[in-house]
Amino acid sequence: MKQVYVNSLDIPSISRFAVGFDRMFDELTKTAGTLNGTNYPPYNIIKSGENTYVIEVAVAGFEESELDVEVKDGELIVKGEKQSKEEDGPEYLHQGIAYRNFLRTFALAENVEVQGASVKNGVLAVTLEHIVPESAKPKKIAITFQK
Repeated sequence: MKQVYVNSLDIPSISRFAVGFDRMFDELTKTAGTLNGTNYPPYNIIKSGENTYVIEVAVAGFEESELDVEVKDGELIVKGEKQSKEEDGPEYLHQGIAYRNFLRTFALAENVEVQGASVKNGVLAVTLEHIVPESAKPKKIAITFQK
């Protein structure tokens, strides 16, 4: 039988030995705080190109007015709020489709921008692009030969 050891990442212990990485550790701590225990609604994260990504969120049954996508403080926030049901609605014998409110947050890396969002066949697709700034792109250095 093969034994598997699970190690946890202890950021405060690591930060004692790393100088200048405080911002990265802050981002990791913030990202760990956005993890919630719910799997609703299900979602996909797709890498669709070298610098482009698509986050798909299952939003079947939500109206346009009940969905909200926002970028705030380096996080993509996807929210769905169902309007209250009318009392004279149908009497369900079985209700297996969950129409409940949700809030999903995704931590975005620096220089990742939302390019757009659309809903097709009950799936919300948010397109993201990592835009590399000129200062971070590789550049050629001219070599001067002296005689």
